[in-house]
Amino acid sequence: MVLDKIQQWNDIKKLTPEELQTLRREIRRFLIEKLSVTGGHLASNLGVVELTMALHLVCDFPQDKLIWDVGHQSYTHKILTGRKDGFDTLRTYGGMSGFPKRAESPCDSFDTGHSSTSISAGLGYAWARELSGEDYHVISVIGDGALTGGMAYEAMNNASRLKKNFIIVLNDNNMSISENVGGLSRALSKLRTSDNYTGLKEGVTQSLERIPVYGQRIVDNIRKTKSGIKQLVIPGMIFEDMGIMYLGPVDGHDIGALVRVLREAMQVQGPVLVHVMTKKGYGYPPAERHPARFHGTAPFEIKSGLPVKNGKPTYTDIFSTVMRKMGDREEKVVAVTAAMETGTGLKRFHNMFPERFFDVGIAEEHAVTFAAALAAGGRRPVVAVYSSFLQRAYDQVLHDVCIQKLPVVFSIDRAGLVGSDGETHQGVFDISYLSTIPNMTIMAPKNKWELSDMLKFAVHFDGPIAMRYPKGEAWTGLEEYRDSISLGRCEVIAEGKDVLLFALGSMVAEAVEVRKILKEQGISAGLVNARFAKPFDMEYLKAAADRYGCIVTLEENVEIGGLGEQVTGYLSDLGYGGKILRIAIPDAFVPQGSIDILKRKLGIDAESIAGRIAGIWQDIQGDRV
Repeated sequence: MVLDKIQQWNDIKKLTPEELQTLRREIRRFLIEKLSVTGGHLASNLGVVELTMALHLVCDFPQDKLIWDVGHQSYTHKILTGRKDGFDTLRTYGGMSGFPKRAESPCDSFDTGHSSTSISAGLGYAWARELSGEDYHVISVIGDGALTGGMAYEAMNNASRLKKNFIIVLNDNNMSISENVGGLSRALSKLRTSDNYTGLKEGVTQSLERIPVYGQRIVDNIRKTKSGIKQLVIPGMIFEDMGIMYLGPVDGHDIGALVRVLREAMQVQGPVLVHVMTKKGYGYPPAERHPARFHGTAPFEIKSGLPVKNGKPTYTDIFSTVMRKMGDREEKVVAVTAAMETGTGLKRFHNMFPERFFDVGIAEEHAVTFAAALAAGGRRPVVAVYSSFLQRAYDQVLHDVCIQKLPVVFSIDRAGLVGSDGETHQGVFDISYLSTIPNMTIMAPKNKWELSDMLKFAVHFDGPIAMRYPKGEAWTGLEEYRDSISLGRCEVIAEGKDVLLFALGSMVAEAVEVRKILKEQGISAGLVNARFAKPFDMEYLKAAADRYGCIVTLEENVEIGGLGEQVTGYLSDLGYGGKILRIAIPDAFVPQGSIDILKRKLGIDAESIAGRIAGIWQDIQGDRV
């Protein structure tokens, strides 16, 4: 196999043109086989095999700096830098990351995981190079989906000041995770399909190059002129108007063409954008037909492309069903997403109520302010967003929603541990950052039925409100407990004599198991479903303080700023003399790994929690003796 000849960076340069053609086929086959077992980002990686190979043919690693936007398309880069054997542990605890990691290889220039950051990072490297007098190339690869994020334009605006080479590769596959939307997508479509422009450019260039002595010089001058041929054929070229030279479009699956245009780009003095057209999922028919489903896929059957799963509904599935029904019952309800229609479960709502569905692109800040104005205009917007992505819109939540007390519902998916995507995607900060904001209400369902009830409560709530729920299968325990929801009121599941388990959301299921373990050890534990992180049920806790010698808070959020800290402060103010134990995520970024493994490592699984409680209870008993 040609692939076996790639043992470290720059080995690709030793291959013949025939071997390169074989290599690209072998890489695709390797990725399909490995990801069918481990899961991972397949469609995006299949789409950039040739582009990555071309980048490695023109770059010298690790001296040159290659920065992938988001980074979920970096698998071929990992293979070509000698990490092929790591794919057996891809996205597992202690294994190879699914994203670029500086600690993993000197060829990974910048840690990534969220969208629209690559141009900013690349520009930072380019200026650092100039200030230190070094000589290396900097290349940022950004997708057309990521270009819907405003941060990319902030960086391009700043990049125009740079006088030395900096390459931006626009990987244009007409997709982010879901299909792209908006004016930028339409503008790029015109560039892609402008045969008149492409043909004229090539024809004029070839004719001029035949002129003896002066031909190449004329071509070079035209290329350096922002008001050149392309401006006559396609007025308003946004990139060149921003001071960034534009090259392309070029076929992203033609290695030779890619190498030629990249080498040309390396000669430009200043920022240059290379427009590369690729197909997401290229080379694997199921991924080509369903690129969104194969963006981040679970293990699947190679022949059919069908996922290997148990078929049980997830919390996202429940949200999807309830939102569709809500659309029937509540005409004022509208849905807003930042390029995550499929991931957040809004596809069914979109299909049924297209005029009330808004995909704003990868622009969380805009999504929140847009939703705020929808609310001010009399609508009831539901902003469906992943916990780790909502972080990007903190200021808008505070400034545009909460100050005005606008009734915006934040449906926060992937809240808590998400597992294999690692530090950049763990949704363990939302309680902390949202609870700092006045007028914000935060709740979390214990099971699938409570998610339904909470969403119905939220769309009728007169003010900002957030509902957080975890990734994965929706818990079906405690079905018989379904008290009506009242603002700031908890739900008592069981009373006890010794210890109170005050659990929020996903941790109610864990608390049920903790209570069973403690009972076997002779410790009587009460169990309460907190329901609300803000405002939490102070009245119940005040009464409980007189009855329990130990109060334990349980949440799938970082400890700092979480529910436990707030409860501790309240009980301290009451003069509570018992023990308080806060079960939460420690003050550290959580690495990748299965959720079960991460819970054990973090000490928030049932056995670990029960062990800590038993130890504290023994101390209490000892003090009493």
